[in-house]
Amino acid sequence: MERLQHMRSQIVLAENLAWLRDQVAAGFRLIYIDPPFNTGQRRELRSIRTVRDDEQGDRHGFGGRRYATVEVGRRSYDDRHDDYLEFLEERIAIARDLLTPDGSFFLHVDPREVHYCKVLMDTIFGRASFLNEIIWSYDFGGRSKRRWPAKHDNILWYARDPENYCFNYDAIDRVPYMAPSLVTPEKAARGKVPTDVWWQTIVPTNGRERTGYPTQKPVAILERIIKVHSDPGDTVLDFFAGSGTTGDAAARHGRRFVLIDDNPEAIGVMENRLRDAEPEVLGVEGR
Repeated sequence: MERLQHMRSQIVLAENLAWLRDQVAAGFRLIYIDPPFNTGQRRELRSIRTVRDDEQGDRHGFGGRRYATVEVGRRSYDDRHDDYLEFLEERIAIARDLLTPDGSFFLHVDPREVHYCKVLMDTIFGRASFLNEIIWSYDFGGRSKRRWPAKHDNILWYARDPENYCFNYDAIDRVPYMAPSLVTPEKAARGKVPTDVWWQTIVPTNGRERTGYPTQKPVAILERIIKVHSDPGDTVLDFFAGSGTTGDAAARHGRRFVLIDDNPEAIGVMENRLRDAEPEVLGVEGR
């Protein structure tokens, strides 16, 4: 705990199981992970931009102008695991012991895996430590004609001690009432506390928040978790850090962060995104 209180935020290039095994300080008030969802596919995202090209452009614009699509980047990772639960189990079990006595663990998965992960988490933390399943609902992309379109993720919240955990009720961002005319003007102006179903659009393709990293999550989701389940000055851990959204949300609200990923592309994205937070970058050759 003492070591974490005096350290800078960190971005670490490392295999997360090896890194976790090497830790001794139980000082993280909050751990959030968004591991690969075991889709059986290689996940890839292309970054493109459009440039004026009147001779060979493949798109037509205003006034007869032509434009060409140019690829400026490509990021990917493999989302295939022979034994997904075994892959998660040892990592989560070690991470549980790195929480403070009043710390919380958030596991972000999808509807295909959440039922198996819930049983695994009950085994590691104990069933009494399960406090919420949060549904992140969004509305984007294609719609199947053979089943109800899947438009949500699942976030499991476990407390290390179900009788003692950080929950800053006054820090919850309120949302508009769906029928404001049915409540007093004062309540309508204040808004209501969200339930365990959170509506939040995905990161827009051309939005300022977009880093180009596959499966990037909206910073608003992490901001809500971090503000409510930690205090300013606390240290937040994400050992499947990806694009660094956890670190972005933590830095915005006065928390330190430790972000672990074994993909050099992810480290580059995070280093650029979080430059203003001045984190240490570890594990990269020459650092």
